Amino acid sequence: MKRLAMAALVGLGGVMVQPALAQQPQSTDTSDEEIKALMAQLEALKASYAKEVRRLRELDMQVQAIQARVSGKLAPATEAPAAVAQTPPQPAEGYASTAQEAEQAKEAARRSVDDVKQQQSALFNRRLTLENSVSYARYDRKQLTLNGFLALDAIFLGNIAIENVESDSLTYNFAARWGVNPRLTLNLDVPYVARKTIYQKGGAGGSAAAIAQEETHGTGIGDATFSANYKLFGEKGWRPETVLTGGVTAPTGREPYGLDWKVIERDDDDFIRFAVPAKQPTGNGVWQANIGLSAVKTADPAILFANIGYIRSFTRSFGDIDSNPDTVNPGEVKLGDAYYFGAGVAFAFNERTSLSISFSDRLSARASTRYKNGQWMKVIGSDANAGTLNLGVTYALTPKATLVSMLGVGLTPDAPDFSLAFKLPYML
Repeated sequence: MKRLAMAALVGLGGVMVQPALAQQPQSTDTSDEEIKALMAQLEALKASYAKEVRRLRELDMQVQAIQARVSGKLAPATEAPAAVAQTPPQPAEGYASTAQEAEQAKEAARRSVDDVKQQQSALFNRRLTLENSVSYARYDRKQLTLNGFLALDAIFLGNIAIENVESDSLTYNFAARWGVNPRLTLNLDVPYVARKTIYQKGGAGGSAAAIAQEETHGTGIGDATFSANYKLFGEKGWRPETVLTGGVTAPTGREPYGLDWKVIERDDDDFIRFAVPAKQPTGNGVWQANIGLSAVKTADPAILFANIGYIRSFTRSFGDIDSNPDTVNPGEVKLGDAYYFGAGVAFAFNERTSLSISFSDRLSARASTRYKNGQWMKVIGSDANAGTLNLGVTYALTPKATLVSMLGVGLTPDAPDFSLAFKLPYML
C-alpha cells in the first residue's frame, strides 16, 4: 500500500509540474509583447515631441522676425527653454535650432527691408552711415528752329536749322547720414560733377546742308544739400512707416549765368549765328528748399514704397543774365517751383538680394527773369515734365556694406535718355 501510495503521489506531482512548466513560456511571450508595445509608444512620443519642438522653434523665429520688422530694432535674444535645450533630437534642415540662430534668421529677414528704407528715406537705428555713389546720365535733345514766316499756310519762307544737343554727365556724390536719435537723422550731400556737351547746328555758312559742331566741358563741385529726416509713424498694422524730409540746397556749384561764351559763327552783318558757353555749369545758381513725405510698407515678400514732395526756388541776382556774348545785362532769376512724386515695389529674393521697380516724376514750372529795373518775363520752354522708370538691385556685401545699382529709363523728352547709378553705403 505504501508503495502504491508513493507511486500515486509521484504521478500526481508529475502531472502538476508539467502544467506549471507549460505555463512559463507563455508568460515570457506576453511580457515581450508588452515591452514591444511600450517601446513603440515611446518612439512615437519621441517623434511627436521632436516635431513639436521644431514647430515651436519655427514659430519663435517667425514671431521675432515680424517684431523686428514692426519695431525696426533688434529684439533681445530669447533664451531657449531648458527642455528644448536638452532635447536629444536634431532639428530639421531650414529651421533655427537655437535662439542665436533665430536671431540670425531675423536679422537676415529684415536686411532687405532696411536696404529699401535706406534708399527711400533713412535708417534711424544706425548711428552713422557714409555713402559713396557714382551716377551717369545721358541727354539727347533735338530742336527744329524756324526763322521766317509761313506763306499761304503752306510755303515756309526763311531759314530752317536743326539743332542737336548731346550731354553726358558723370557725378560723384559723398553723403554722410547721422542718426541723432531713433526718430531723427541729419544728412549732408556734396556732389562733384563732370559734364560734356556737344552742340550741333544746321545751316552753317548759310548752307542748309552744312552742320557746325562744338564740344564743351565743365567740372567742379555741384550744389551741396543739407537735409533732415524725421520719423512721424512707425510701421504698425496697415499703417506704413512714414518719414518727413526737409532740406536746403546751397548754390555751391558754378551757376549757368554770366558764363564766358565762345562764338563759332557770325553772318555778314556780324550777327551771331552760333555760340556756345566756354564752360559747362555744375549747379543751378539759386538757393532751394524742399519738403517731402515718404512711406514704406512691408507685405511679405514685397516691400511697397512711395514719396511726394515740393521744391521751392528763391530769387537771386546775377551780374549778367543775357545769353548774348556781346552784351552784359544784370538782373534777377527765379526758377520755377517743382513737384515730385514716385512709387514702387521691391522684392526680397533672399537675405542679401532684393529687386525694385519704381516710377518717379518731376514737374517744374516755368522760370522767370528780370533785367535790372525791368519787368518779370517767363522763359518759354523752361517748364519740364521728367518721368523716369527705375529698375534697381540691392546686394548686401557685408553686414555693414551694401551695393545698390539703379538703372533709369526716361519716359518723357525732358527726362534723361537713361541713367545709371551705383551706391555703396557703409554703416558704422
